[in-house]
Amino acid sequence: MTTTLLASDDKKTAYRDYAAPQRADGFDTVREFYRLNHMHQTHDFVLAKKADFLRFNRRRMSPWEALDFLNTLVDDSDPDIALPQIDHLIQTGEAMRANGEPEWMVLTGFIHDLGKVLCLFGEPQWAVVGDTFPTGCAYSDRVVWSEFFALNPDRQRPELQTKYGVYAPNCGLDAVQLSWGHDEYLYHMVKPYLPLEGLYMIRYHSFYAWHRENEYQHLCNAQDDAMKPWVQRFNPYDLYSKNPNRPSLAEVKPYYEDLLAKYLPATLAF
Repeated sequence: MTTTLLASDDKKTAYRDYAAPQRADGFDTVREFYRLNHMHQTHDFVLAKKADFLRFNRRRMSPWEALDFLNTLVDDSDPDIALPQIDHLIQTGEAMRANGEPEWMVLTGFIHDLGKVLCLFGEPQWAVVGDTFPTGCAYSDRVVWSEFFALNPDRQRPELQTKYGVYAPNCGLDAVQLSWGHDEYLYHMVKPYLPLEGLYMIRYHSFYAWHRENEYQHLCNAQDDAMKPWVQRFNPYDLYSKNPNRPSLAEVKPYYEDLLAKYLPATLAF
């Protein structure tokens, strides 16, 4: 399917450009983010965060209350745009609507970064955002800023640095502990409400080493292979709908209010 409202091919090389500092003062915010992320995201760290946050016992909020928080959050891992996250979600959803995607997919696009409310609970951004990668096995050099894995304590654990590590061949991504962040958090939160295709989009949209670089296929099973094209279908909307011009929330809010009410409960446990 042609994504007519997305960036043209000659402009796509401007996205995911990690070479230029994001800030005007020359400090490379994105590079520093990935240094911290790759240094601290150990296998044990991931297991501990899942045991803590997947209890969903912090607070109860409506989806809109969570979205209001995203009005204050700018993603330090994103080299492409420095607008609040709510703007990115509107741009993603609106690009899907314009191309006639099914409404469950439009909803998925609109909420796909909602898990970044983890920052509301005091989590540092390196534990919330950024490209994800498997822990518990050897790192791929196709992960962005992979050189920073040299700082990760798991590098000193030989049992975690083999091709399969703690996993069985073709065990399936559901059995793999990816680096912790908003993707995994939101996936578990909305699991009862979206089709499997939408859940894969949410859970793996930041796993670029898999859906773009075709790494880690030795851990995937038949379901992952079947769902991968859906994640790849989602990715251009997530990436190439970004625009420095702020969209009007007031104009589109009624549509998304109805969409949220159709698929999600009035309040969610965070």
